[in-house]
Amino acid sequence: MRVLIVNTLYPPEIIGGAEVSVSLLAEALSQRGQHVSVVCLQKEQTRSVGDLNGVRVYRLPLDNDYWPFGRDEKPSSMQRLKWHLQDTWNRKAAERFAEILDIEKPDVVHTNNLTGFSVSLWSEAKRRNIRIVHTLRDYSLICKRSTLFREGATCLRRCAACATMTTPYRRASRMVDAVTSNSQFVLDRHLKPGYFTEIPGRVIFNIADTTNLGATPGPATEDVVFGFIGRLEPEKGIDVVLKAVESLPDAGWQLKIAGRGLEAYVRELKATTRNDRVQWLGFTKSADFYAGVDVCLISSVWPEPLPRTLIEGIGAGKATICSTAGGIPEISEFSNLIGKYEPNDHRRLAELMQKATREPARWKKNAPARSDFAEKFTPETITRQYLEMYTGQIGTPSQE
Repeated sequence: MRVLIVNTLYPPEIIGGAEVSVSLLAEALSQRGQHVSVVCLQKEQTRSVGDLNGVRVYRLPLDNDYWPFGRDEKPSSMQRLKWHLQDTWNRKAAERFAEILDIEKPDVVHTNNLTGFSVSLWSEAKRRNIRIVHTLRDYSLICKRSTLFREGATCLRRCAACATMTTPYRRASRMVDAVTSNSQFVLDRHLKPGYFTEIPGRVIFNIADTTNLGATPGPATEDVVFGFIGRLEPEKGIDVVLKAVESLPDAGWQLKIAGRGLEAYVRELKATTRNDRVQWLGFTKSADFYAGVDVCLISSVWPEPLPRTLIEGIGAGKATICSTAGGIPEISEFSNLIGKYEPNDHRRLAELMQKATREPARWKKNAPARSDFAEKFTPETITRQYLEMYTGQIGTPSQE
């Protein structure tokens, strides 16, 4: 089968979990005999083509006013409005995509994040009678911020601006033949306002190899070592974590923070955190991070679809404390769960952290992930489920 996968970015350009998940899927499909190509964007104003781990990758220039990814300076409100209006239906991006469709002649187009491309790509696949499968990895089709998150809180209802500007997306969603999401929460949030009406859909998790994480023992210290790994930004709840540790006792715990963020924001966090029990690790390899902690803090305050850090933490056998944001509760029960708390509730988070420090022997002991959990994320399981979507062999929507 000839599969053409589309995602805004693709390795080595990585700003979040979507790029990792899409590349793992593309490579797994290729390793199982499928002819896989990928279309993504690049900052350079030229088209380039190359092979990466058995996958042909087309990198296209962005047809819009500025490159929005990884910017330290925020564009003006007028610049952002103009950018989003162009991104509603980007004809030039569709023309570039059409050229690749005619070169690759895929049996199925699998779209993921489309920011920078726009949903205009669907029309080119539809015009050629190519099956379209779309995977929801964020909220960009219903929210111009892509997060359903504003001023420190989840949007319970869409604002008028988002509802108006995303109306073309809702109409365009009828062109899709099947839709998937990595959590039921995200899928439901799109179905509710009338997207993908009467289109087959199901939850398919992301590929995650956790087999190499659980073999390494935790830190050799009597303290309970809490760990946060991820991008350092308000949406991930790092400030909530730091507020929680302010009320912890003076002994019996450590906090290791792995990840990067905007320099000014990280500098502010460090300046307000005067505690030598808090260690700032910067960028850290996953295996090294999990080997050095006992309890993983999954602290997202935005409705994160399904954080890869939670999957990895469970696979590494670590105890967890989880917020109830987004799709997190859908798999948190698979972990050695200390407890859950509402997003932004730093007092409840502190209580759960203190609970862990009172029973260190219980929470410092690695608990290997259940076999049925690991099977949900294997390349074999995920590629089989996607091939069923690609070929139209879709049974009852499920969360296998």
